[in-house]
Amino acid sequence: MIQKLRVRFVAASMLSLLLVLLIILGGLNIFNYQSILSDVDSVLGLLRDNDGALPDVLGDFDWREAGPRYQSPELPYEIRFFSALLDEEGNLLSADTENIFAVDGESVADYVQKALRAGSASGFVGDYRFLVYDEGANTRVIFLDCGRVLAGFRDVLFNGILIALAGYAAVFVLVILLSGRIVKPFVRGYERQRRFITDAGHEIRTPLTVIDADAELLEMEVGPNEWLGDIRAQTRRLTALAGDLVALARMEEREALPMIDFPLSDIVRETAESFQAPARTRGKRLEIRVREGISYCGNEKSICQLVSILLDNAVKYAAAQSVIALWLERRGRGVRLRVENRVESFSREDLENMFERFYRADASRNSASGGYGIGLSIARAVVQAHRGRIHAALRDGHTLAITVDLPG
Repeated sequence: MIQKLRVRFVAASMLSLLLVLLIILGGLNIFNYQSILSDVDSVLGLLRDNDGALPDVLGDFDWREAGPRYQSPELPYEIRFFSALLDEEGNLLSADTENIFAVDGESVADYVQKALRAGSASGFVGDYRFLVYDEGANTRVIFLDCGRVLAGFRDVLFNGILIALAGYAAVFVLVILLSGRIVKPFVRGYERQRRFITDAGHEIRTPLTVIDADAELLEMEVGPNEWLGDIRAQTRRLTALAGDLVALARMEEREALPMIDFPLSDIVRETAESFQAPARTRGKRLEIRVREGISYCGNEKSICQLVSILLDNAVKYAAAQSVIALWLERRGRGVRLRVENRVESFSREDLENMFERFYRADASRNSASGGYGIGLSIARAVVQAHRGRIHAALRDGHTLAITVDLPG
């Protein structure tokens, strides 16, 4: 349990850090990319205003409107672009490649076709940002070389990811190293609680045994009566409760139960058969549907206890004149055990808390049935000791199904 707590703490911490890093890194790079697009589009707008070319008089070129990345009087000598003029049918009338070195007249048509297939007024073809607009009866397409600014953006993105990964790994190591110290107070308190339950359980048994023996002797002298019967009944109940608490504490503190191969089908069937008579006595019917020939490597005594707890719970609290069904079947390499029974009333809160210690969905009903809300906690501890999973579900609003999946 302590190890699971450390794992959950580390996982929660690293997931939180990952989300923060994604928000920071993603936000910065999205803002940077949008800023690049804004500056590039500003330059394309300047070229559009000059019919897809630099002005003859460079002094008329308003470089201050080109955005932060291009605000330089050297802008007309730095930007690399080319343009093409198309007629109404989309035929290439002319191409201007004077201000670009990497593109010749023959490849302009390919770039133009890719830009037109994009179906938008602006976009990217490789590292070239294009702008499509009408120029009189014809269509002009301008391509601006964005290779340098995009390369800078990619460098910032790549370096940011590397730095984030390095920081993430460093924090991961620190969290693992510090997680032991962080959960230490909880571990100490949990160990004290378990030790208290075990010691108190042993100490309580002695006076309970004495009280029961004295009540039995007194009953032999004065004869049976209501008060002595209540004393002996409550003494036996407290003795059983103390025993279950000690068993639960021992189950949780064990690192591993002794596991052996045993015939699971036979064990489950034999245990379930012992509940046929109690079920009939309460006016209920128990159906046992166990697939034969299933073997399992586990703790035989604990598995018997698990089956007994689930069936005892079902026999006590199933609706009157209802059917209790127990299934055992192979699921892949593991096995599945399921117990279903009808219930008169069951809330979502009951479903979420039924495996907690001392939780009882109906206190008056449990008292009348002799339960005290710890059996299903022991069942959960048994399943966890076998690295399995136990969960409850409510079907059709009235059928309670408790399912246990044990790995192979």
